[in-house]
Amino acid sequence: MEVLKTDPERYRSIPDFPFKENYVDFENLKMHYIDEGSGEVILALHGEPTWSYLYRKFIPVLKDYRFIAPDMIGFGKSDKIVGWRNYTFDLHFRSLKNFIDMLELNDITLVVQDWGGLLGLSLLGEYPERFKRVVILNTFLPKGKKLPWYFRLWQLYAKYHPALSAGRIVKFASFGKISKEVRKAYDSPFPSKKYKDGAKAFPQLVPSSPDDEGVDRMLKARKILSEWKKPALIMFSDKDPVFSGLEGFFQKLIPGSIGEKPIIIKGAGHFLQEEKGGEIAEKIKSFMRGDLE
Repeated sequence: MEVLKTDPERYRSIPDFPFKENYVDFENLKMHYIDEGSGEVILALHGEPTWSYLYRKFIPVLKDYRFIAPDMIGFGKSDKIVGWRNYTFDLHFRSLKNFIDMLELNDITLVVQDWGGLLGLSLLGEYPERFKRVVILNTFLPKGKKLPWYFRLWQLYAKYHPALSAGRIVKFASFGKISKEVRKAYDSPFPSKKYKDGAKAFPQLVPSSPDDEGVDRMLKARKILSEWKKPALIMFSDKDPVFSGLEGFFQKLIPGSIGEKPIIIKGAGHFLQEEKGGEIAEKIKSFMRGDLE
């Protein structure tokens, strides 16, 4: 199995990301993460095709907590495996289990979005005793139903596009303007096509059949969440072309959901952390203090 490491020079000029690099070992791979502050643990998981840079606006607001955000294998500063078929739901799940074990994380406030939700909520479903709260942003827990035509088109685009660009994807799925510098930061982990197999794989891993890998874990996550009495905060954006409108599913599913209805972040697309990071972090801070209105 061929493994690539992105040249560190590609990250030197990234704006607003002064955070120390940290790494854990996972099956001969290096998994990068940021680990800022101290106190109660917040574990924030990114999705497709982003990395821990997505959460940079949260850290100044949540400075009274220990804010941890890993890069999934194949993304950010973590190692990249060559060959998209080498990426599986199980690989990512095991890497996250290894991550919380290596850092000995408990009483975790989990923050998830996109693929961070499919994997992170599955992790919570398997080890609920390690989590204290959950914050759910723009994601879902599929059961393996047939995927809509527009998502199948996205799968083909990700799989076959000769110059798949994370920066362009972030721009396309956002509501407001995304600067050239920010788009470049999202592209930084991927100097060439050979580095992009993790990003190519994630869309292919969304289950379209009940027998597909990961469905059993996501069904278990649904069951655990349906019995979850610990605090849960549901925040979706109003301009997400993929998930807007699905927030009610989680609000109805989880007994511990805060408020009579989900919080809707206005004027943000799929990557709401990028567009409204400070606003979302303020709500998370209030949620953790127990005074969210």
